[in-house]
Amino acid sequence: MTHAEEVIERAMAAVAAVRRQRERDQERRRQAFGRIQLGLPLPTLKHGLQLSLELDEGRQRRGTAAAS
Repeated sequence: MTHAEEVIERAMAAVAAVRRQRERDQERRRQAFGRIQLGLPLPTLKHGLQLSLELDEGRQRRGTAAAS
């Protein structure tokens, strides 16, 4: 067997090993994720909502509103 044939044979063996590993991983994922029940998707908002990042000011407003 020539050097080139040996290299080709080792390369083909490496490709076959990687393919077997990938197939085992795919089967393991299929079994694992097949057991997970997917819920309903979250509803999409029709209008965006801008949240304020002024957290201290918000606390003061709530405090004064509760006292009124």
